[in-house]
Amino acid sequence: MAHDPKLTPKRKALHESGTINAHAGAVNDSAFLGSEFFDPHDLVQVRYELLRRVSSEGLSITEAVARFGVTRPTFYKAQADFARAGLEGLLPAKRGPHGPHKITDAVMRFIEQSRQDERQPDGPALVERIQQHFGLTVHRRTVERALTRLKKKHR
Repeated sequence: MAHDPKLTPKRKALHESGTINAHAGAVNDSAFLGSEFFDPHDLVQVRYELLRRVSSEGLSITEAVARFGVTRPTFYKAQADFARAGLEGLLPAKRGPHGPHKITDAVMRFIEQSRQDERQPDGPALVERIQQHFGLTVHRRTVERALTRLKKKHR
């Protein structure tokens, strides 16, 4: 991240936490213009105010999305996320995989069974067995992480 004179400690924290509003310039709601409290760079605050204006103040969705620089689908997603999980639902979802996608429950059971049947086969041996049994190519580190999860599970 290059040095930016406008990068305040708060904006730096927002950026690092993944909650910075990449479209802060599109927010033209009067509360966010020239306010020290309302920060158009704070994604959660912007989403919350968007929902509050519609819900509490009766602002039309069309007007709200124009003021807050979002699309209607973004509004409806934020509304559903807030209804489902409250303020936490307004946080951006973690990007990328949310867990192992090749090591399914069946593969995990196979690994566990293999570890019980034989003298503690290592990662490379298990990789080969998984390939033979499931026709699935997995990396040695993926299997090693699965073994670590198994150890934690059995503690």
